[in-house]
Amino acid sequence: MELTVRDLGVARGGVPVLEGVSFAVSAGEVLILRGPNGIGKTTLLRTVAGLQPPIGGRIGLEREAMAYAAHADGIKATLSVRENLEFWADVFATGDIGPALDAFELDALADRPAGGLSAGQKRRLGLARMVVTGRPVWVLDEPTVSLDVQAVGLFAAAVRAHLAGGGLALMATHIDLGLEEARVLDLGPYRARALAPDDFDGAFL
Repeated sequence: MELTVRDLGVARGGVPVLEGVSFAVSAGEVLILRGPNGIGKTTLLRTVAGLQPPIGGRIGLEREAMAYAAHADGIKATLSVRENLEFWADVFATGDIGPALDAFELDALADRPAGGLSAGQKRRLGLARMVVTGRPVWVLDEPTVSLDVQAVGLFAAAVRAHLAGGGLALMATHIDLGLEEARVLDLGPYRARALAPDDFDGAFL
């Protein structure tokens, strides 16, 4: 299993933000994207996950191998923690939600309506969905938002377990997760050139 990206170009609102991005992530590896706000980390992750088309280049892995988590937690407020995870287990035909409950210490909250959870608890539930998917490639955009130090540790442990099981991860985060094995890719060198005045209209065609 390997995620390969070759000479990828991505755009936000029709305007190119990154170009020539290339990297490879193999099973058991994690790659962390870094760069200032607005450089295009979210756009790149969405493109890799198949949620928007690239403007150039190639992504060498099928969308069906990936699970994506962004800023939204993707939970139903009226359902319990257990019911939310069971829903996603049904969607991905994986069945057992026990490992996800354990990984993010949600057992004691299993019967509580998701709408009554704190922001950090909702985030843990949203991330637990990644375990439930059973998919080998995790694509994560700022996954530690709203998490306290202990919960960040739970997330890092879940990532390590995922890697140990032959999975891989691509993520954007400003938090040090203590994943010494992680590689870091600075997106600064891939910033797209500024549009010339006569290119402006063409950016939106």
